[in-house]
Amino acid sequence: MTGTAMETLLVGIDAGCLPVFRELFEEGRLPALRSLVEDGFAAPMESQIPPWTPSAWPSLYTGVNPGKHGVYGFVSNEGYDWRVVTADDVREYTLWELLDRHGLTSVVVNAPVTFPPPAIDGAVLPGFIGPEDPECHPPGLLDEVREAIGEYRLYPAYHTEDEAFTRDQKRSEYVDLVRMRGEAFSYLAGKYDPQFGFVQFQRPDTVFHEFGGDRGMVRAVYEATDRAIARVLEDCDPDRVFVASDHGMGRYDGADFHVNDHLREEGYVTATKGGKGMPGWRPIRDSLREGEVTESWEPSLFERLAAGAASVGLTARRVQSALERVHLAETVGHYLPDNVSRTSAEQVDFAESVAYLRARTELGVRINLEGREPDGVVPPSEYESVRSELIESLRSVTAPCGEPVFERVAPREAFFEGPYVEDAADVIVVPNGFDHFLSDQLHGRPFSETGTAWNHKRDGVFLAAGEGIDTGAEADPHLFDVAPTVLASLGVAPNERMDGTVLPVTDRVDDRAYPAYDGRDSGATVEIEDRLADLGYVE
Repeated sequence: MTGTAMETLLVGIDAGCLPVFRELFEEGRLPALRSLVEDGFAAPMESQIPPWTPSAWPSLYTGVNPGKHGVYGFVSNEGYDWRVVTADDVREYTLWELLDRHGLTSVVVNAPVTFPPPAIDGAVLPGFIGPEDPECHPPGLLDEVREAIGEYRLYPAYHTEDEAFTRDQKRSEYVDLVRMRGEAFSYLAGKYDPQFGFVQFQRPDTVFHEFGGDRGMVRAVYEATDRAIARVLEDCDPDRVFVASDHGMGRYDGADFHVNDHLREEGYVTATKGGKGMPGWRPIRDSLREGEVTESWEPSLFERLAAGAASVGLTARRVQSALERVHLAETVGHYLPDNVSRTSAEQVDFAESVAYLRARTELGVRINLEGREPDGVVPPSEYESVRSELIESLRSVTAPCGEPVFERVAPREAFFEGPYVEDAADVIVVPNGFDHFLSDQLHGRPFSETGTAWNHKRDGVFLAAGEGIDTGAEADPHLFDVAPTVLASLGVAPNERMDGTVLPVTDRVDDRAYPAYDGRDSGATVEIEDRLADLGYVE
C-alpha cells in the first residue's frame, strides 16, 4: 500500500499514559510513539468518572458524558438483575456516524462497545465486549478480513487459569492480537480509502490486569503496539494523527476497600448466604470468546446446589477445606464452574438492603428506592435524607494508613448531566488518587491488603501530530475533547450537545445542532454474549 486519502487517523491505546510511555522511551523502545510525542503535541488527558473501558470509550467517541450517552459500566442496571451493554445502549451519535452524515467515509477497527455496528459509509469491525465472531458492517466483513490477513480474533485463545499455555505462549497470544488489529486496519483502509480511520488496541490495558504489570509482558505488548502503529502510519500515510486513551494505568498501593462490608456495618446492607449476586468475570469472558449468545447470567445446576448448601451453612470455604484434607481440592476445582464459590458465599441481599455497591466499576452506591427498584425499601420521601447520610458515611471512611479512602463523594448530579442521569448510581465515589481497589463482594471486614498491583488511573494521554497541528498549543485535554477536535480536524462541525471543546491544536469549527438521537441503524438486533474479556473488572 502506498498511502490512502486518509485525512485523520485516531489511534486508541487502552490505558495508554505518558508515565508508561516515557519509562519505555528511556529504554530505547517505542520509536513510533516517541516520534509522535517529540514531533507533535503531547499532554496527559483527564478521563471521566468512571474511568473504565465500556463507559469511557463511548464518552471519547461521542464527546458527551455518560448522562447523555447512557453507559456507566459493563452492565446495565435492571432492577436487581443486569444485562451486558451493547452499542445499542450508546444513545448518542459517534464520530463515524456524524462523519457519515457529511458524506465522509470511515474505517473503525476494534473500538469498544461497537457491537452491533452501525450502517455507515465504510467499515466497522467491532471490538471489546462484542463476541469473538462479531457481526460487522458490511456483513461478511470478518470473513473477508480473515481471508486477506489470516487469523483474526478478539480474545486470547486461552483461559487465564489455563495451565496448558506457558507464559511465553500467553505473551505470544497478546502480541499476535495486537498485530491482527494493525493488519486488519491497513487492509480495510486500503480497500475503503476512508477520510477517517480509528484503530484501537486493547491489550496494553489487559496486560497489566492479567499479568500484574510484569515488565517483560508489558514491554512485549507495548512494543508490538508500537510496531503496529508504525505499520499503519506507513501503509496509510494519514495527513494527521491523534493518539488517545480512555484512562491511564498505575500502581495501587492502598488497601482494598470492601464497600458493602462498610455499608453492612453502617446498617445499610443485609447479607444472605447463596444467591446470584453479580456475575463472576471468568464465566462471562469464556461465553463471549466461545460465542454463546445470552443477555445475562443465571446460576448453573452446580451453582444452585452450592447456593442451597450455603443456606444451611455448607459454604465453599468449608468444602474447600474438606477437599484439601483428602487432596482433591485442585482436581474438583478444575471441573466445577467458577461461580460456585460466588453462589455459595455470602452475598448482598439487594431486595432487603437499604443501599449497596452493585458493580464496582460504576464507582457508585445505589439506593433501594421504593417505586424504582422491584422491592424498594426506601420511601421517596426519605431518598434525599438517606443519600445525604450515605455521603457523610462514605466521606468519613479512612484507610488503615489514616488517609481518607475517597477524595470525593457526591450525588450523581455533581458528575453527570443529561437525559440518562437516573441510570447512574445515586452516590458517586472517587477513590483517593485512584489508589484503592473497590470491591463489591462481601469479605467479612471493610479492608484487606491490596490484591491489585496495577489498575486504572485518571490521567490518560492525548497526542496530535501532522498537517495543520499546532504543536506549541497550550491545552489541558479532557476525554470529552477528543471527538470535537477530531471532527474539527476534518472541517466538520461538532455536535452542540458535546461536553468537550475543540482543542487549540487544530483550527476551530463552530458547533451545530444535529437532530436528536433516535436510535442506531445497525441493520440487525443481536443479543450480546455473556462473556467479556480476560480482565478483572467484575470480581
